[in-house]
Amino acid sequence: MRAGIGRLVIVDYDSVELPNLNRQFYFQDQIGYPKVEALSYNLGLINPDVIIETQCKMLDEETACEFFQDCDALVEAVDAEETKVMLLESWMRGLPGRRIFSCSGIAGHGGTDLLRVDRRRGLTIVGDQASELLQGTLSSRVAIVAGMMANEVIEYLLHKD
Repeated sequence: MRAGIGRLVIVDYDSVELPNLNRQFYFQDQIGYPKVEALSYNLGLINPDVIIETQCKMLDEETACEFFQDCDALVEAVDAEETKVMLLESWMRGLPGRRIFSCSGIAGHGGTDLLRVDRRRGLTIVGDQASELLQGTLSSRVAIVAGMMANEVIEYLLHKD
């Protein structure tokens, strides 16, 4: 948003819950609201000129690509490993040629020096690719990886042509 991207598509079926507040960009008075509505509102406060399209839907193998047909870059930000795998595989199959950005291994605390960027053909993975959600997620580590991912996406968008 702060980089001035032109359009952002956000798809999520979930509502804001108290446990989200330690690592996601929501506030206590937004608990119970659909995540896409709350996030759209919050991001609009940062940059009202960006077009934000939202869908309050659950993605599955059949719908994983339909909302993102016109997107230049795809950013995955889901917790459940099986959903993450399904989404990445669906995007790679259904939206060939799109750059995909994903995170893996961002749970726990500390270990900042273990966080890295792994660029593969068409896929960028940010994180330590080792830590598991059993350690829980804390805002500091999530924020570091989110910043790294944002930097990767911005660099890609600025130099993709």
